[in-house]
Amino acid sequence: MFLTISTTGSLARPATDLGFLLHKHPDKAQTFSTAHGTAHVFYPEATAERCTSALLLEVDPVALVRRGKGKGRGGAPDSALAQYVNDRPYAASSLLAVALSTVFKSALRGVCAALPERVEAPMPLRIEVPALPARGGPELVRKLFGPLGWASVTAEPVALDERFPEWGESRYVRLVLEGELRLADALRQLYVLLPVLDDAKHYWVAPDEVDKLLRAGEGWLAAHPEQQLITSRYLSRRWGLTRQAMERLELVRLAEADDLDVEDVDNAVDETTDTEDKPVPLAVQRRDAILDTLRAAGASRVLDLGCGQGQLVQALLKDVRFTEIVGVDVSVRALTIAGRRLKLDQMGERQAARITLTQGSLTYTDKRLGGYDAAVLSEVIEHLDLPRLPALEYAVFGSARPQTVVVTTPNVEYNVRWETLPAGHVRHGDHRFEWTRAEFRAWADQVAARYGYGVTYAPVGPDDPEVGPPTQLAVFTKTKTKTNSEKEAKAA
Repeated sequence: MFLTISTTGSLARPATDLGFLLHKHPDKAQTFSTAHGTAHVFYPEATAERCTSALLLEVDPVALVRRGKGKGRGGAPDSALAQYVNDRPYAASSLLAVALSTVFKSALRGVCAALPERVEAPMPLRIEVPALPARGGPELVRKLFGPLGWASVTAEPVALDERFPEWGESRYVRLVLEGELRLADALRQLYVLLPVLDDAKHYWVAPDEVDKLLRAGEGWLAAHPEQQLITSRYLSRRWGLTRQAMERLELVRLAEADDLDVEDVDNAVDETTDTEDKPVPLAVQRRDAILDTLRAAGASRVLDLGCGQGQLVQALLKDVRFTEIVGVDVSVRALTIAGRRLKLDQMGERQAARITLTQGSLTYTDKRLGGYDAAVLSEVIEHLDLPRLPALEYAVFGSARPQTVVVTTPNVEYNVRWETLPAGHVRHGDHRFEWTRAEFRAWADQVAARYGYGVTYAPVGPDDPEVGPPTQLAVFTKTKTKTNSEKEAKAA
């Protein structure tokens, strides 16, 4: 079973960066034990111009039979002979998907301490799987990978026997994917879609597979046109688990439709009902609170940091007092959607001159962000791993240093009031943490003291007497006294 991942490089970004992202050194061949065999990782080529990493999985057929115990098509054959004569050692399947998640675990999670900026950036990729079972043929392969951002999806049918073309084609294809994607996204897609195309798993599908599917499908599965087929096949057609996954994906879809977290889904659903007194969605209340805060601060040049799909930018644009609006996001896709939402291509010259959408990471200092009246971090900080939060704090409060900074974040105490949110779950699949009111204030007080700001707090949404508001808002205002951090930032 074989898979290759290739990329090309440039003077600024050599192709051998692939080794850092995969956490596998190009100069070494490495071996890993799996439950059903041995996985080898090696690099057939590794230069600054082009780098290829290969994953070779040697399946132990005896271990497969012993461990399978009749679970899944790979372990529950149609005949006794099929236990020993099958395609499992040769064709990409759930065995290869499990090897991917084992060998490239950090890469799947999008973690690379050596090159953190490369993790978030799309890169030119070419992925080849020589033998991929495709129950549904090449057309299904294109339907599954086509909507995921690949520039080219090639699925060449493999003949049953090249010596006897009259026998026709097998159910296998040679898959080649080419395009510019984040490496982590590409690996997650393969992790889900390899067993989906094979329509079989070599192990018993337990309830925790729903969580695995949603984690790997984050950012693409909820909007995929073949979502139901993918979910059903991935979960081995276990209808109870499939229904549970589809319900959770629908919540994600509703959230992503307006960049809402789960907290807003109930209100979004209420908007579709024909009632006289419709509740105002929390996302709208949050934007209104931010706008009121910016107006009270007298801001005219505003940064929307982590602008997502541009909802706040759109609201700012409607108020003429905001003369310059800059939306910053790490996701190029989100900025593209924001541009469409704002109809930048149809906008008049004077109006368009007020807006700038730019790609950038908020954990790195950026000279372009200096000198603005205000910056907004709306539902942003909770999407960062806690160890990376100090880098954002310095980039915004220590380097950019706007006069006013508005921060909003969920209040985890309020989660018990959301009927659609299972106990113990965060509101959005990408949230790394959610703070209580005391934790948020402790963080904000510390940041304000360190960087020379004063800070006040306000609730957003209904302020429950027991658990507080659903969203907590902090307003940081720069003081006149220069702190050591400010002096260091100026010197830098």
